[in-house]
Amino acid sequence: MNRYLHRRQTQSVFVALALVTLLWFAPAGVRAQGAQPVTDDDVNRVAHQLYCPVCESIPLDVCSTKACADWRGLIRQKLEAGESDQQIIDYFVATYGDRVLVQPPARGFNWLIYIVPPIVLAGGLLLAWRVLGGLVRPAAPAAQAQLPAVPQDEYAARLEREVREDRG
Repeated sequence: MNRYLHRRQTQSVFVALALVTLLWFAPAGVRAQGAQPVTDDDVNRVAHQLYCPVCESIPLDVCSTKACADWRGLIRQKLEAGESDQQIIDYFVATYGDRVLVQPPARGFNWLIYIVPPIVLAGGLLLAWRVLGGLVRPAAPAAQAQLPAVPQDEYAARLEREVREDRG
């Protein structure tokens, strides 16, 4: 009887190991079957990161063309099969190129997209500061220094004297 019990335990261990191995190496789709169903929000989460390959600059999640509906269906199928968001995005990039990405990768010529706008903004702010700074400045003190400083009473007396001299 003891021998029978040992054999039964050994078989149970092997069955448990086999199940763990199958679950570990099973395709993601098989493991995902017990998971939550894929919702429209899940599909739109991925579709929002992609542009429609047919339409210009319209995100895939809001485009109403038949092609975009088909591509959202493909995203749903891939999510149901257990693929990650990045794997789906990589599939679309491999199929249609970088132009389908809402945010292009920061490599090669695309670096200009990230570098040029801040430089132009900083240059524009500097130019506006210099132009507006020149408009707000008070008149140069050298222009005021050319006129002699004359007290008001002395000025009035001089003006009266000059007016009398002109009359007479």
